[in-house]
Amino acid sequence: MTTLKEDLWKTLEDLTDAQFKQFKWFLKENDMPEGFSAIPVAPLESADRQDTVDLMVQKYNCLGALEITIRVLKKISRNDLVQHLSNLKNTDSVLLKYKYEREKSMLGKMETEIKLMIQERQMKILEVKHSAELSKKSAHKQIADSLRVFTVLQQAVERSLANLIDTIEEKQKKTQKLAEGFIQELEQEISELTKRRTEMEKLPSTKDHLDFFQSPLSLNAFPPTKNWTKVGVPPPSYKENVTSTVDQLQENFSKEMKKLLAEAELIRVQQFAVDVTLDSDTANPYLILSDDGKQVYCGDTGVHQNLPDKPERFNPAINVLGKQGFSSGRFYFEVQVKGKTAWDLGVVKQSVIRKGSISAKPDHGYWTICLRNGDKYKASAVSLNVTYQPKKVGVFVDYENCLVSFYDVDAAEHIHLFTDCSFNEKLFPFFSPGVHHGGTNSTPLIISPVNYTV
Repeated sequence: MTTLKEDLWKTLEDLTDAQFKQFKWFLKENDMPEGFSAIPVAPLESADRQDTVDLMVQKYNCLGALEITIRVLKKISRNDLVQHLSNLKNTDSVLLKYKYEREKSMLGKMETEIKLMIQERQMKILEVKHSAELSKKSAHKQIADSLRVFTVLQQAVERSLANLIDTIEEKQKKTQKLAEGFIQELEQEISELTKRRTEMEKLPSTKDHLDFFQSPLSLNAFPPTKNWTKVGVPPPSYKENVTSTVDQLQENFSKEMKKLLAEAELIRVQQFAVDVTLDSDTANPYLILSDDGKQVYCGDTGVHQNLPDKPERFNPAINVLGKQGFSSGRFYFEVQVKGKTAWDLGVVKQSVIRKGSISAKPDHGYWTICLRNGDKYKASAVSLNVTYQPKKVGVFVDYENCLVSFYDVDAAEHIHLFTDCSFNEKLFPFFSPGVHHGGTNSTPLIISPVNYTV
């Protein structure tokens, strides 16, 4: 009894060369019934009839190859061969074998799918566990940060309250001292007046008129006293002190909160730190890169390295990109700029112009900030108000929300923010150490490890 493969081979043997060529052409087409796909062109090109049967059986199994053969034979009008194969297909043994192979194939596919589903769910469990662990660590850090913030605020309130109480008590002491001084004066005058009244009471008993007029009391009946009519001790006003203290407290709160929130914001973005290295293929020939790809500086004027002028290389702009590109999610990196008088940092689109004159603007795919002349900071030619000269700059990108932020890492201050950025392709970290002017600005830009702990 012949096998199904042999029957298929004999069937193809009955085809003329032209018909066999047509037969193979239909096997390459994508117009296949559901559950079947075309056979790649390359193996069919030089396949003879036996090879073609082997390719069909490998691709569709024996019964599937039978179905495809009948379908193609109909298309090339060899119905005589179709009838023979159809009779073969309708025999009980062939049907049983067909069902067996089909069920076995379906079971194999189902087993593979189930295995894949199990693997996917196992990976999802690991992902969920990792997310839960990160959430737990983040919650602990948020609690610690909140305790720190509220402790600072509580201490500020307690200090302000203590100072306010001291001020009020000092005012009260001054008022008390003033009142005690007035009382002492009044008691002194009362004593003098009482003494004078006692002396005056003795005068009527003097019968000698001459003695009466010669007495000092008769000429000066009252001792010297102060006019107390407009003298008083008004209660001090503490409202001004309370208001001033509260205003100062609010101002301190605002400054402290701004500082603490800035620190919290920096810590938040630092968790998205990525490892960035410089791409030497993009570096201008004047730039000197370290072996580990973490540092770059501009060499002496006139010292031009003999490098191939690749399309991705910047020239004449003194720029270099990071090797790592990003087209989704969030990422963050830090660069040491200490000791430099000029630099550019940020991210750019993969398609930015690398040759000739460059305009570093968002419209041209540049989201960067720069330092010029040692103290002038700019973003797209707009001056930035930078309080202290940063020693290390952090760059954060949120691709989905179209944001690029820059931070002074040591001061934990926000330097600049680009919003509504047009991200539609891969982004790359961007670096320019600036030109080396005879000894100045020779310090390298250094990609630094991010000091982030949850």
